[in-house]
Amino acid sequence: MGADVLAVRCRNVVKIYGTGGQKVTALGGIDLDIATGELMMLVGPSGCGKTTLISVIAGILDQDEGSCEVFGKDLAAMSDQEKLKFRASHIGFVFQAFNLLPSLTVAENVSVPLLINGVRRAEAERRAEHILEQVGLGDRTTFLPSQLSGGQQQRVAIARALIHDPGLIVCDEPTSALDHETGQTVMQLLKRTVLQKNRALVIVTHDARIFDFADRTAEMDDGRILRIEKSSVTN
Repeated sequence: MGADVLAVRCRNVVKIYGTGGQKVTALGGIDLDIATGELMMLVGPSGCGKTTLISVIAGILDQDEGSCEVFGKDLAAMSDQEKLKFRASHIGFVFQAFNLLPSLTVAENVSVPLLINGVRRAEAERRAEHILEQVGLGDRTTFLPSQLSGGQQQRVAIARALIHDPGLIVCDEPTSALDHETGQTVMQLLKRTVLQKNRALVIVTHDARIFDFADRTAEMDDGRILRIEKSSVTN
């Protein structure tokens, strides 16, 4: 790991959906630390709690028990407005469904986190165009999301997650819609940003083609972490 600063600290995190006979335990007591300079992957079968866990880490969901701190802050203790402000400054999230705004151009979509943080529109879009070049979409900045392929939309979502230099990047299946070559390029970009800027990156994935990019891999099943293994590959 690149540094010993703790980006994420989860202790006995429990998340339950439903009540009574319909109750489902999505997370059954998760303990997890993620350091800056580290790329952590969460793997395991569908429905094992991976996406619920990263949603708790990113403050999109509140846990029912336990604690989850991001850079020493407990997001569950924050108001909705405080969470929005904290995420806008410290967290980038790549959603599996992309969550692009259909009426905005590619560059406008990518610039949204900067606008939320008070960056002027012209500067925000200039920086958006620069990062879109990095993900191979410099010639698509004025397109609408509907004019892009699924893989191109995925790269827009990744650019949007990186643009405001968050300390923590959380990705849900970031390469699922990408061909092998593009997926490798995107992962190299993500890995580079972790190392160069000492960020923490946590990725939920089923894509075995990218497993070797991880510094550590947490295997999940049934709402629990079964084991955490260090990578034997040097990237």
